[in-house]
Order: sequence, then structure tokens, then C-alpha cells
Amino acid sequence: MGDMKRSLNSVFVRHVAFEGPGILSGILTSMGFSLSIYEATDGDLSGVDPGDLLVVLGGPIGAYDDMDYPFLHDEMKLIERALKKGVPVIGICLGSQLAARVLGARVYPGKSKEIGWGEVHLTGEGLLSPLGCDGGIDGVKVLHWHGDTFDLPANATRLAETSVTPNQAFSVGNSLLALQFHLEVTAGDLERWFVGHSFEISKTEGISVGDLRRQTALYAERCEKAGEAVFRNFLSRAGLPQ
Repeated sequence: MGDMKRSLNSVFVRHVAFEGPGILSGILTSMGFSLSIYEATDGDLSGVDPGDLLVVLGGPIGAYDDMDYPFLHDEMKLIERALKKGVPVIGICLGSQLAARVLGARVYPGKSKEIGWGEVHLTGEGLLSPLGCDGGIDGVKVLHWHGDTFDLPANATRLAETSVTPNQAFSVGNSLLALQFHLEVTAGDLERWFVGHSFEISKTEGISVGDLRRQTALYAERCEKAGEAVFRNFLSRAGLPQ
């Protein structure tokens, strides 16, 4: 009898129900991964094993709000355990900010919110990274939905910027990809976001559900394709089977 191939497990940390795995669900399933989704708010992350891939998703709280949301401490410890074990980590929006904190960097409110679709400028290193791979996000409008930013952690490589947010993405070797913007989201997902983030939308000057929906119709499909290329390229460089 031949050796049984070990099944792979991806571990997701979710902060709000409407911000889920998005396109990563289909990508990872096609690669033979199982998906385990943990709700950060359940407060039971202290004993969670990071599996073969850890993905920390976004959410509407601050990475520095651990006095109000003490589960963030265990969440950061989970990220730290993954990095120490050499488990690949993807941090998206809040997930990227928590990764920055784990690596000793400061997270704080940005000079203004970025909500909506727009391009990021890839650095020279970014063009050589999964973001700049064939079919990647160079020249692609991606979804921004954040008000906070972070300093670049020591030993991290800055991959992307905008005029509002100098640190839009960073990596650490082939084991960590941290993105302020959203490559995981689908057009269908965003209909749930428009409800879940309705208060923030109403209080943010210059944006509306109607405008966001029109932008989504124009840009989401191309962003999904680029996001798939980016994530598959990262997973390949991290040594995970395709």
C-alpha cells in the first residue's frame, strides 16, 4: 500500500461574519486544504494550532484596541506561534495590522480613511513579489477599506503604497504576506459588507453604497482574478503543494 498523503488544514480567524475567506475558499479547496474558521470573538484562540496555513481576516476594530477586545492578545500569540513554526501566514487589513504588531511595529490611525476601489503602487521589491507576479495586481484596482496604518516592521519588505498609506503591504521572507487592502473579496461578498458597514459608509464623506456598488461592478471581476494569481503565487513560494 502506498503512503497516504497527509491532508492539509488552513486556519482562518474571522472577526465579523460578513468578512469571510472569499476567493481563498475555492483556491484552498482546489489545493486539497480543509478550512477551519475560528471566530475571534469566541475568545478560544489560545489553544488553536495554526495548521498548515494561517489566514487572519479583516474587521472594524483597531489592532491596538486590546483593552476593549482582549481576544486580540491570543490572536497575536497565534500569529506569533505560526511564524515561529514556519507556518505561512496571510494577514488581510486588520490581520496585516496585527501581524505588524506581532513583529514590533506601531499601528495607529492613518491620516484619512481609504474606502473604495483604487490602484496601489508596487515597490521594486513588490514587483518581484507575489503581488507583481504574472496576472498580479500591477495596474489593477483593488478594494481598500481601512482607517488605520502601521510602521514597517524591522526585517520586513515593503511591497506597495498609496499616496494616503505608505505601507500598504509587506512580506517577511516567503512565510508572511500582509495586505492592508482586500484581494479576497468577491462582488457578492460586498453586498453583505454594504449592510455590515452601513454606519461607517454613512459617516464617511465622499462615499455611498451606490457609488461603491457601481465601482464594484467595474473592478471586482478583474481584482478576483488578480487576487487568485497573487494568493497562488504566495502559497507556491511558501512551499505548499499546488
